[in-house]
Amino acid sequence: MQRHRRIILAAVFVLLVSPALLWAAAKQDQSIPAQRSMKYTSRSADSAGAWQKDVRARLFQLLEMDDLIAKKGAVAFKAKELSAADRGAYHVKEVEIDSTANRRIRIIVTLPTLQKGALPAVVCIAGHGSDQYSPYDEHTVAKDSANAQSDHIYRGFGTALAKRGYVTVSTTVSQHKVYEEGRLLMGERLWDLIRCVDYLESTPQVDRSRIGCAGLSLGGEMAMWLGAMDERIATTVSAGFLTNMDHMEQNHCMCWKFLGLRELVDFADIYSLIAPRALQCQNGMLEPESQFNVPLARKTMEEIRMTYCDLGKPENVVLDVHTGGHEIDLPGLLYFFEKHLYSNRWTEPNDIQAGTL
Repeated sequence: MQRHRRIILAAVFVLLVSPALLWAAAKQDQSIPAQRSMKYTSRSADSAGAWQKDVRARLFQLLEMDDLIAKKGAVAFKAKELSAADRGAYHVKEVEIDSTANRRIRIIVTLPTLQKGALPAVVCIAGHGSDQYSPYDEHTVAKDSANAQSDHIYRGFGTALAKRGYVTVSTTVSQHKVYEEGRLLMGERLWDLIRCVDYLESTPQVDRSRIGCAGLSLGGEMAMWLGAMDERIATTVSAGFLTNMDHMEQNHCMCWKFLGLRELVDFADIYSLIAPRALQCQNGMLEPESQFNVPLARKTMEEIRMTYCDLGKPENVVLDVHTGGHEIDLPGLLYFFEKHLYSNRWTEPNDIQAGTL
């Protein structure tokens, strides 16, 4: 009898408590916004293009950049040259320009002296703790020993490109301060890079159809954003960043995150906005598991590759796994730009390794 009584009491408890638990769980689920509502899934080429247009528009809204995009071209550069030097194969100058009507930025520009005609150009982007000089080595800009050491991870890729006949431009995006009211940090960083593309387009030596971008770490992240959001970018090299947002929630600077981003997309979706234009991601075998490790990069790349396949250009996306750590793979970067921006003009590997370019 007592056993039956216990069974009956247990059943009554379940009937009374379960609805309350289910209601509490449902309420909790409603308080957590759904993540990645615009995740890319395989579809026709036309549908893929429509998805890209939709996601790009939504991201511009989240980035608080709608008004800047709408007024694009309305702000003159009012360029002021601050310094200039002849480096033999190229000239280098530092210029101050208007980024917005109320804010000016400094940029480094290199212009080849040996090549004629319209030339390819690259926006060179460095990461945390960097400035506009960081993508270049001491041949381009003077540096003290501390800066030269900290900038070593960039392998002087801006200088290598300048010597090779590319127009280059660089600005600082490592700030963690929002300069203008009503803006977001990531939006201001991205807009400054878009203005660098604007400046390249205004340069007579630049072939507008052959503009690329490249960066490492935060610079790799910003190369992703620039390639994704500015369709003038023909080729993107994103080094030391390919991962997913779950992984970036720990052991990383949280400056990547802003309101509404995770609810909309993951990094694979942002990279997918670059398709079918050329994209190379670089990840080093020596990256620790807590950072931009290769297994996670491979997994994320499979998602990106889907978009390229749907758009009929699977050959345009590459994951360059190199033997280094958190650094630029210079031979891989130069090879990719030579292939996609310089019409398969191949670089001599020995020249790259020796740093003679």
